[in-house]
Amino acid sequence: MAHCKSCDNEVDRLVTVKVSGRNKKLCEDCADRAREESEVAQASESVVQDMMGFKGRR
Repeated sequence: MAHCKSCDNEVDRLVTVKVSGRNKKLCEDCADRAREESEVAQASESVVQDMMGFKGRR
């Protein structure tokens, strides 16, 4: 059995997810949560950059 690094639960299989530019092996629930957090962070960063008039690339 594999252990999730985030919640430390025993799971049947781990899913590889890219978080902050690094690949992590997490359980399904933690992987979904990490994806959602990443999407929210990207959206909020985009809004702040638009407010400040940032025209560069990220």
